[in-house]
Amino acid sequence: MDKNLLDLYSYYLLSSFGPTTATDLSSLLDGEVSHDQVTRFLSGDAYTSKTLWQHIKSTLRSVERDEGVLIFDDTIQAKPHTDENELICWHFDHTENRSVKGIDLLNCVYQIDDLTIPVAFELVRKPLLFSDPETGQTKRKSEETKNELLRSMLQTCQHNQIKYRYILADSWFSAKDNLTFIRHRLDKHFIVALKSNRTGALSKGINSRDALAGSMRYPGQKKRPYSAGLKDWISRSLQTKTAVRARFIWPVATLTCKPSTSKRSTRNGGESKSSTKRSSPMQP
Repeated sequence: MDKNLLDLYSYYLLSSFGPTTATDLSSLLDGEVSHDQVTRFLSGDAYTSKTLWQHIKSTLRSVERDEGVLIFDDTIQAKPHTDENELICWHFDHTENRSVKGIDLLNCVYQIDDLTIPVAFELVRKPLLFSDPETGQTKRKSEETKNELLRSMLQTCQHNQIKYRYILADSWFSAKDNLTFIRHRLDKHFIVALKSNRTGALSKGINSRDALAGSMRYPGQKKRPYSAGLKDWISRSLQTKTAVRARFIWPVATLTCKPSTSKRSTRNGGESKSSTKRSSPMQP
């Protein structure tokens, strides 16, 4: 891959406020780079997460420290007028609370001090077609959920020996499988947002029996109101069958949840596999 052309095209995208085309880039450079060169570059080798790592590895090694954090988030680039395929298809956009057609990109960036470096990414593809039993419409689903992609990306970061201590993510990724993987498989910590329909243990020593007896309360209850500096611990017992609730970001160590056997149907979007109710953190 031509690194000079890659840098040039990247700067062009970052500095543009309107539609971007190979012809426009060529005209800005007074024809020094032809639009055919740009087109061949873009249609050449696939730019994968491995390619990204090869470009940023030396930069990351010069600044990484154990105090670094990995931040996960996904973004959808809307493509409402493009023909649907396995990449450009319907995804649930939680910012608009509806499904939109476009490209769903899961990002992982490394944050240390005021420096942010992208270290991994995955494009969410939905190659599998199925018929919705309720509507009869043909829909798409992925072979892997976004939560599974996140764990795969974390394994890649671990393989690349990136130095970090915490993993940050929003409520979409606060599933029990993710948090136990981070804490017990990777021996790292996390700071995640939890959905508003979950209850939390307000003391570190609550066990499964106490939780089932009602000792787990909403963080907003008057008996113990939360504040900006309050650290509420989730019960360490993974056997507790009480769901976890929060309306704000918690530094937590483990998560307990109540599995659900129901399936959620989405309009060509959302998680690609059978998921649980919104009240369960198994699959947000």
